[in-house]
Amino acid sequence: MSKTRVLYVEDEPFLGRIVKESLESRDFEVIMLDEGGAAVDVFRKEKPHICILDVMLPQRDGYSIAQGIREVNPTVPIIFVTAKTQTQDLLKGFDVGGNDYIRKPFSMEELIVRINNLLSLTKITTSESTPPDVVRIGKYEYNTLRYELKIGERVKKLSHREASLLLMLAENKNGTTARKEILLKLWGDDSFFNSRNLDVYITKLRDYLKEDASIEIITIKGVGYHFAAG
Repeated sequence: MSKTRVLYVEDEPFLGRIVKESLESRDFEVIMLDEGGAAVDVFRKEKPHICILDVMLPQRDGYSIAQGIREVNPTVPIIFVTAKTQTQDLLKGFDVGGNDYIRKPFSMEELIVRINNLLSLTKITTSESTPPDVVRIGKYEYNTLRYELKIGERVKKLSHREASLLLMLAENKNGTTARKEILLKLWGDDSFFNSRNLDVYITKLRDYLKEDASIEIITIKGVGYHFAAG
């Protein structure tokens, strides 16, 4: 059985060596870089199963690398490693295509849990139940491969997190999806911080879908969201 390949970009030598050796001891194959300039080219060549990107890097930062990776592969899991604690910095990471983040300093146990969680979600979303390329949502067409929401001639490109949330709601159209289920599937835990993030993304989706009055994302307090669509 082939090993899981990890692209790991980290410019702190001591931390990088610890993480690389720890992952390799758990039977991961680690492709490690200490600067961001070549990261996207290495991604194209090596085709890793998951990426771990420090945010602050020489030559090209983690956000920019993630954007480049998303142009090549819209679904590979990306974890940001960051010392930043501001909400806007973390939201930016999700907007450019990140799936998760982990703050420095962190334990290897926590990193391993996050890696395995994202790999499990990837297997689920790429299984035989993969949705069709284009899903109709009221007057909109949503391309699940390109992350594009289209109405008429107008096309809105969604971030990876926005796309995952919309698809989860659309799969339960005219039904109610539990808030906790969304948090566990898309964020990996239902912490207060992630719960606030979910509120932000729900607001964004409501704005994106506002041109069709038949579509509503209704908050069911203490339960979740009812997604009403024609």
